Amino acid sequence: MEKQRKKLIYAILAILVAPYAFSQGNGSAGINEATQMVTSYFEPATQLIYAIGAVVGLIGGAKVYNKFSSGDPDTSKTAASWFGACIFLIVAATILRSFFL
Repeated sequence: MEKQRKKLIYAILAILVAPYAFSQGNGSAGINEATQMVTSYFEPATQLIYAIGAVVGLIGGAKVYNKFSSGDPDTSKTAASWFGACIFLIVAATILRSFFL
């Protein structure tokens, strides 16, 4: 019995609130404005990710050179991981840009 009463109350509330929800106006203008704002941030964000990738590459190069100079046998593994990180940053930025722009 209590379950039916809750359903009835929710149904009445939905009927009373529905006209107010539909009277808010054209929502497509707001969606278009939000889309414009989000897409305007992608170009600077892509450039920032490329810059971060360049810095990571320089730091990785210095670390690999340091390991190579000291004769560490783990140099190739370190070089592969730093190179992979740089490639990931560049590819991720490019793919995100192509998806959303």
